Amino acid sequence: MPKLAYLGPQGTFCEAALRILVPDAERLPCANVTAALDAARSGEADAAVVPLENSVEGAITVTLDELAWGDPLMITAELLLPVEFSLLVRPGTEMAHIKRVYTHPAAITQCRNFLARELPDAVVVAAPSTAAAALEVSMEDSPYDAAIGPAIAGEHYGLTELASRMGDRDDTVTRFVQVSRPGPPPEPTGADRTSLVAFLRDDHPGALLEMLSEFAVRGVNLTRIESRPTGDGIGRYFFHFDAEGHVGEARVGEALSGLHRLCADVRFLGSYPRADRISPQLKPGTSESDFTEAAGWIDKIRSGRG
Repeated sequence: MPKLAYLGPQGTFCEAALRILVPDAERLPCANVTAALDAARSGEADAAVVPLENSVEGAITVTLDELAWGDPLMITAELLLPVEFSLLVRPGTEMAHIKRVYTHPAAITQCRNFLARELPDAVVVAAPSTAAAALEVSMEDSPYDAAIGPAIAGEHYGLTELASRMGDRDDTVTRFVQVSRPGPPPEPTGADRTSLVAFLRDDHPGALLEMLSEFAVRGVNLTRIESRPTGDGIGRYFFHFDAEGHVGEARVGEALSGLHRLCADVRFLGSYPRADRISPQLKPGTSESDFTEAAGWIDKIRSGRG
Protein backbone atom coordinates (compact mmCIF):
# COMPACT_ATOMS: atom_id res chain seq x y z
CA MET A 1 0.00 0.00 0.00
CA PRO A 2 1.55 3.33 -1.03
CA LYS A 3 1.89 6.04 1.59
CA LEU A 4 0.97 9.56 0.46
CA ALA A 5 1.44 12.80 2.36
CA TYR A 6 -1.06 15.62 1.96
CA LEU A 7 -2.00 19.04 3.27
CA GLY A 8 -3.85 18.23 6.48
CA PRO A 9 -5.34 17.90 8.93
CA GLN A 10 -7.93 15.25 8.12
CA GLY A 11 -10.93 16.60 6.26
CA THR A 12 -9.25 18.98 3.79
CA PHE A 13 -10.06 19.26 0.11
CA CYS A 14 -6.55 17.89 -0.36
CA GLU A 15 -7.52 14.67 1.39
CA ALA A 16 -10.60 14.43 -0.83
CA ALA A 17 -8.33 14.76 -3.88
CA LEU A 18 -5.94 12.11 -2.56
CA ARG A 19 -8.82 9.69 -2.05
CA ILE A 20 -9.70 10.02 -5.73
CA LEU A 21 -6.13 9.91 -7.07
CA VAL A 22 -4.97 6.93 -5.00
CA PRO A 23 -7.99 5.38 -3.25
CA ASP A 24 -6.07 2.63 -1.47
CA ALA A 25 -3.21 4.80 -0.19
CA GLU A 26 -2.17 5.12 3.43
CA ARG A 27 -2.71 8.81 4.19
CA LEU A 28 -0.20 10.99 6.05
CA PRO A 29 -1.66 14.40 7.00
CA CYS A 30 0.91 17.22 7.22
CA ALA A 31 0.74 20.67 8.77
CA ASN A 32 1.46 22.57 5.55
CA VAL A 33 2.45 22.18 1.89
CA THR A 34 6.17 22.30 2.66
CA ALA A 35 5.89 19.48 5.20
CA ALA A 36 3.92 17.33 2.75
CA LEU A 37 6.51 17.82 -0.02
CA ASP A 38 9.39 17.23 2.40
CA ALA A 39 7.80 13.91 3.39
CA ALA A 40 7.98 12.86 -0.26
CA ARG A 41 11.54 14.15 -0.61
CA SER A 42 12.80 12.29 2.46
CA GLY A 43 11.08 9.00 1.66
CA GLU A 44 8.78 9.21 4.66
CA ALA A 45 6.01 9.07 2.04
CA ASP A 46 6.03 7.59 -1.44
CA ALA A 47 4.47 10.76 -2.85
CA ALA A 48 2.55 13.86 -1.85
CA VAL A 49 -0.69 15.48 -2.99
CA VAL A 50 -0.81 19.29 -2.80
CA PRO A 51 -2.90 22.10 -4.34
CA LEU A 52 -1.36 23.97 -7.28
CA GLU A 53 -4.01 26.45 -8.42
CA ASN A 54 -7.61 27.49 -7.92
CA SER A 55 -9.92 28.78 -10.65
CA VAL A 56 -10.93 31.78 -8.48
CA GLU A 57 -7.94 32.45 -6.22
CA GLY A 58 -5.24 31.63 -8.78
CA ALA A 59 -1.90 29.98 -8.10
CA ILE A 60 -0.95 28.45 -4.75
CA THR A 61 2.33 30.33 -4.46
CA VAL A 62 3.86 28.21 -1.70
CA THR A 63 3.54 25.16 -3.96
CA LEU A 64 5.06 27.00 -6.93
CA ASP A 65 8.02 28.16 -4.88
CA GLU A 66 8.60 24.77 -3.26
CA LEU A 67 8.69 23.06 -6.66
CA ALA A 68 11.08 25.71 -7.99
CA TRP A 69 13.54 26.01 -5.09
CA GLY A 70 13.30 22.87 -2.94
CA ASP A 71 15.00 19.57 -3.67
CA PRO A 72 13.65 18.34 -7.03
CA LEU A 73 10.28 16.63 -7.23
CA MET A 74 8.29 15.51 -10.25
CA ILE A 75 4.56 15.77 -10.95
CA THR A 76 3.12 12.41 -12.01
CA ALA A 77 -0.65 13.10 -11.94
CA GLU A 78 -3.20 15.88 -11.55
CA LEU A 79 -6.83 16.19 -10.51
CA LEU A 80 -9.41 18.95 -10.97
CA LEU A 81 -11.59 18.88 -7.86
CA PRO A 82 -14.85 20.86 -7.71
CA VAL A 83 -14.80 23.09 -4.62
CA GLU A 84 -18.08 22.94 -2.73
CA PHE A 85 -18.30 24.60 0.68
CA SER A 86 -20.66 23.55 3.47
CA LEU A 87 -21.68 25.30 6.67
CA LEU A 88 -20.71 22.85 9.42
CA VAL A 89 -22.07 23.08 12.97
CA ARG A 90 -22.33 21.03 16.14
CA PRO A 91 -25.54 18.95 16.24
CA GLY A 92 -28.48 21.06 17.42
CA THR A 93 -27.11 24.38 16.20
CA GLU A 94 -29.48 26.46 14.07
CA MET A 95 -28.76 29.37 11.75
CA ALA A 96 -30.05 31.87 14.31
CA HIS A 97 -27.47 30.60 16.85
CA ILE A 98 -24.47 31.39 14.69
CA LYS A 99 -22.54 34.46 15.86
CA ARG A 100 -18.94 33.49 15.02
CA VAL A 101 -17.78 31.60 11.93
CA TYR A 102 -14.32 30.07 11.51
CA THR A 103 -12.78 29.19 8.12
CA HIS A 104 -9.84 29.61 5.77
CA PRO A 105 -9.46 33.04 4.07
CA ALA A 106 -10.05 31.50 0.63
CA ALA A 107 -13.42 30.20 1.79
CA ILE A 108 -14.33 33.66 3.12
CA THR A 109 -13.58 35.14 -0.30
CA GLN A 110 -15.52 32.48 -2.20
CA CYS A 111 -18.61 32.56 0.09
CA ARG A 112 -19.08 36.32 0.43
CA ASN A 113 -22.61 36.40 -0.99
CA PHE A 114 -23.88 33.59 1.26
CA LEU A 115 -22.38 35.17 4.36
CA ALA A 116 -23.85 38.60 3.52
CA ARG A 117 -27.25 37.12 2.81
CA GLU A 118 -27.64 34.45 5.51
CA LEU A 119 -25.25 35.56 8.28
CA PRO A 120 -24.91 39.35 7.91
CA ASP A 121 -24.21 39.92 11.63
CA ALA A 122 -21.83 37.02 12.18
CA VAL A 123 -18.14 37.63 12.83
CA VAL A 124 -16.00 35.63 10.40
CA VAL A 125 -12.51 34.67 11.60
CA ALA A 126 -9.65 33.31 9.46
CA ALA A 127 -8.38 29.80 10.21
CA PRO A 128 -5.22 27.96 9.04
CA SER A 129 -7.38 25.60 6.94
CA THR A 130 -11.01 24.64 6.50
CA ALA A 131 -10.35 21.31 8.20
CA ALA A 132 -8.66 23.00 11.17
CA ALA A 133 -11.75 25.19 11.44
CA ALA A 134 -14.03 22.14 11.50
CA LEU A 135 -11.88 20.49 14.17
CA GLU A 136 -12.07 23.63 16.33
CA VAL A 137 -15.84 23.94 15.96
CA SER A 138 -16.31 20.29 16.90
CA MET A 139 -14.98 21.00 20.41
CA GLU A 140 -17.67 21.72 23.00
CA ASP A 141 -15.84 24.73 24.44
CA SER A 142 -15.09 26.27 21.02
CA PRO A 143 -15.70 30.04 20.77
CA TYR A 144 -16.98 29.46 17.22
CA ASP A 145 -20.48 28.34 16.26
CA ALA A 146 -19.83 27.21 12.69
CA ALA A 147 -17.11 26.33 10.22
CA ILE A 148 -17.07 26.61 6.45
CA GLY A 149 -15.38 23.70 4.73
CA PRO A 150 -15.79 20.54 2.66
CA ALA A 151 -18.45 18.01 3.65
CA ILE A 152 -15.66 15.49 4.31
CA ALA A 153 -14.51 17.64 7.25
CA GLY A 154 -17.94 17.35 8.83
CA GLU A 155 -17.77 13.57 8.45
CA HIS A 156 -14.39 13.45 10.20
CA TYR A 157 -15.34 15.68 13.14
CA GLY A 158 -18.97 14.79 13.78
CA LEU A 159 -20.50 18.04 12.53
CA THR A 160 -23.86 18.61 10.91
CA GLU A 161 -24.14 20.15 7.45
CA LEU A 162 -26.47 23.11 7.93
CA ALA A 163 -26.03 24.45 4.37
CA SER A 164 -24.29 23.18 1.25
CA ARG A 165 -22.96 24.61 -2.03
CA MET A 166 -22.29 27.98 -0.37
CA GLY A 167 -19.79 29.23 -2.93
CA ASP A 168 -20.56 32.31 -4.99
CA ARG A 169 -19.63 30.36 -8.14
CA ASP A 170 -20.80 26.84 -8.95
CA ASP A 171 -17.89 26.10 -11.29
CA THR A 172 -14.97 26.66 -8.89
CA VAL A 173 -12.30 23.98 -9.07
CA THR A 174 -8.90 23.44 -7.48
CA ARG A 175 -6.13 21.69 -9.35
CA PHE A 176 -4.21 19.21 -7.21
CA VAL A 177 -0.99 17.48 -8.23
CA GLN A 178 0.63 14.26 -7.10
CA VAL A 179 4.41 14.58 -6.82
CA SER A 180 7.18 12.12 -6.08
CA ARG A 181 10.96 11.90 -6.23
CA PRO A 182 12.39 12.31 -9.76
CA GLY A 183 12.23 9.37 -12.13
CA PRO A 184 11.04 8.50 -15.63
CA PRO A 185 7.79 10.31 -16.47
CA PRO A 186 4.61 8.35 -17.19
CA GLU A 187 4.24 7.19 -20.80
CA PRO A 188 2.58 9.64 -23.23
CA THR A 189 -1.20 9.30 -23.51
CA GLY A 190 -1.89 11.82 -26.28
CA ALA A 191 -3.53 14.15 -23.75
CA ASP A 192 -0.67 15.22 -21.51
CA ARG A 193 0.70 18.27 -19.76
CA THR A 194 4.34 19.24 -19.17
CA SER A 195 5.35 21.54 -16.30
CA LEU A 196 8.66 23.33 -15.87
CA VAL A 197 10.38 26.32 -14.28
CA ALA A 198 12.71 28.61 -16.26
CA PHE A 199 15.24 31.06 -14.81
CA LEU A 200 16.43 33.93 -17.02
CA ARG A 201 20.16 34.06 -17.75
CA ASP A 202 19.97 37.87 -17.71
CA ASP A 203 17.25 40.49 -17.88
CA HIS A 204 17.15 42.17 -21.29
CA PRO A 205 14.51 43.46 -23.72
CA GLY A 206 12.63 40.56 -25.27
CA ALA A 207 13.86 37.94 -22.78
CA LEU A 208 10.36 36.60 -22.09
CA LEU A 209 9.48 36.73 -25.79
CA GLU A 210 12.53 34.61 -26.57
CA MET A 211 11.34 31.94 -24.14
CA LEU A 212 7.78 32.01 -25.48
CA SER A 213 9.05 31.74 -29.05
CA GLU A 214 10.66 28.37 -28.27
CA PHE A 215 7.15 27.02 -27.71
CA ALA A 216 5.37 29.01 -30.42
CA VAL A 217 7.59 28.04 -33.36
CA ARG A 218 7.06 24.35 -32.52
CA GLY A 219 3.31 24.64 -32.10
CA VAL A 220 3.35 23.97 -28.36
CA ASN A 221 0.42 25.65 -26.60
CA LEU A 222 0.95 27.03 -23.10
CA THR A 223 -1.91 26.54 -20.65
CA ARG A 224 -0.39 28.50 -17.75
CA ILE A 225 2.36 31.08 -17.21
CA GLU A 226 3.20 32.37 -13.73
CA SER A 227 5.96 34.80 -12.81
CA ARG A 228 7.47 34.57 -9.34
CA PRO A 229 10.10 36.82 -7.71
CA THR A 230 13.58 35.36 -7.37
CA GLY A 231 14.15 37.24 -4.09
CA ASP A 232 17.24 38.96 -5.53
CA GLY A 233 15.56 42.36 -5.79
CA ILE A 234 12.57 44.15 -7.24
CA GLY A 235 11.89 43.28 -10.86
CA ARG A 236 13.72 39.95 -10.92
CA TYR A 237 11.51 36.96 -11.73
CA PHE A 238 11.51 33.34 -12.79
CA PHE A 239 8.68 31.64 -14.68
CA HIS A 240 6.45 28.60 -14.25
CA PHE A 241 5.08 27.10 -17.48
CA ASP A 242 2.44 24.45 -18.19
CA ALA A 243 2.52 23.26 -21.80
CA GLU A 244 0.32 20.90 -23.77
CA GLY A 245 2.09 17.68 -24.66
CA HIS A 246 4.71 15.27 -23.31
CA VAL A 247 8.48 15.60 -23.13
CA GLY A 248 8.69 12.36 -25.10
CA GLU A 249 7.15 14.15 -28.10
CA ALA A 250 9.59 15.85 -30.47
CA ARG A 251 7.92 19.27 -30.47
CA VAL A 252 7.89 19.47 -26.66
CA GLY A 253 11.38 18.01 -26.26
CA GLU A 254 12.83 20.46 -28.76
CA ALA A 255 11.09 23.39 -27.04
CA LEU A 256 12.63 22.39 -23.71
CA SER A 257 16.03 22.00 -25.39
CA GLY A 258 15.69 25.52 -26.79
CA LEU A 259 14.85 26.89 -23.34
CA HIS A 260 17.84 25.10 -21.87
CA ARG A 261 20.12 26.92 -24.33
CA LEU A 262 18.57 30.30 -23.50
CA CYS A 263 18.11 30.13 -19.74
CA ALA A 264 20.38 30.04 -16.72
CA ASP A 265 18.46 26.99 -15.54
CA VAL A 266 15.38 24.99 -16.48
CA ARG A 267 13.80 22.64 -13.94
CA PHE A 268 11.65 19.90 -15.46
CA LEU A 269 8.63 19.30 -13.21
CA GLY A 270 7.09 16.42 -15.11
CA SER A 271 4.99 15.23 -18.04
CA TYR A 272 1.75 13.57 -16.97
CA PRO A 273 -1.82 12.89 -18.13
CA ARG A 274 -4.13 15.90 -18.19
CA ALA A 275 -7.06 15.64 -15.80
CA ASP A 276 -9.45 17.01 -18.42
CA ARG A 277 -8.20 14.51 -21.07
CA ILE A 278 -8.04 17.26 -23.71
CA SER A 279 -5.69 16.47 -26.60
CA PRO A 280 -3.76 19.35 -28.21
CA GLN A 281 -4.84 20.72 -31.58
CA LEU A 282 -1.67 20.50 -33.67
CA LYS A 283 -1.06 23.03 -36.40
CA PRO A 284 0.40 21.84 -39.73
CA GLY A 285 4.07 20.93 -39.55
CA THR A 286 4.19 20.11 -35.82
CA SER A 287 3.10 16.46 -35.64
CA GLU A 288 5.52 13.66 -34.68
CA SER A 289 5.67 12.52 -38.31
CA ASP A 290 6.52 16.08 -39.42
CA PHE A 291 9.46 16.24 -37.01
CA THR A 292 10.63 12.75 -38.00
CA GLU A 293 10.50 13.60 -41.71
CA ALA A 294 12.38 16.87 -41.14
CA ALA A 295 15.10 15.10 -39.12
CA GLY A 296 15.48 12.51 -41.89
CA TRP A 297 15.80 15.26 -44.48
CA ILE A 298 18.60 16.95 -42.52
CA ASP A 299 20.38 13.60 -42.08
CA LYS A 300 20.34 13.10 -45.84
CA ILE A 301 21.81 16.55 -46.44
CA ARG A 302 24.56 16.00 -43.88
CA SER A 303 25.46 12.62 -45.34
CA GLY A 304 25.52 13.92 -48.92
CA ARG A 305 22.41 11.98 -49.90
CA GLY A 306 20.17 15.05 -50.07
